Amino acid sequence: MHSVGHDSAPAASRRDWAAIIRARLQGSVPRHDPQDWLLPVTWKPDSPRYRKLFSREPVPAAVLIPLVERRELTVLFTQRATQLRNHAGQVSFPGGRIEATDSSPQAAALREAREEIGLDERFVSVIGFLPDHLVVTGFRVTPVVAFVQPGFELLVASDEVEDTFEVPVDYLFDPTHHVLQRRRSAVTGEWSDFHDIPFGERNIWGATAGMLLTLYRLCNAPPST
Repeated sequence: MHSVGHDSAPAASRRDWAAIIRARLQGSVPRHDPQDWLLPVTWKPDSPRYRKLFSREPVPAAVLIPLVERRELTVLFTQRATQLRNHAGQVSFPGGRIEATDSSPQAAALREAREEIGLDERFVSVIGFLPDHLVVTGFRVTPVVAFVQPGFELLVASDEVEDTFEVPVDYLFDPTHHVLQRRRSAVTGEWSDFHDIPFGERNIWGATAGMLLTLYRLCNAPPST
């Protein structure tokens, strides 16, 4: 089921996010060097909790951030099935671990989107990559950003995905919707500050919100000289 809703900004005040995102991600490539990784909150690679959590090499994974080119640009999300081992019931992007048969993070993200929600690659144009994000479940996730042409039909794999929905980029990039929360990690037991993005009865949080905020900050950063 698709839901857009929430007319987040008057038409006259909307920015051309599609053009901005294209410009900021032009020429970007996956960056797997540890010094480029984005860590949960303000963790440092030499901190005790980082060493405890990532005592083993993080598992490479990839997600697709699908930007649907409707009259108002939207982001397509999944609501994960409640029986999954990792991130059960959470709002997420299509994605998963990079398999040996995947030639690249891009290939893995496209494969996962096809398997999880039936998104046909003919409608998808990859435009760039965000820095790798570490998540507390032990994955190093490469966010693959893509534009999706309308007209696609989805076929949800019910064992992995409960639902799909869309949210306008204007709404997601409005800082008044970035709500600071203090949350205790089920993995480490430690309290940390995170930003959530509530949307109606849903709540976008965790790594998904973190990747969106990475894209938001990139789009709003001063142009490089």
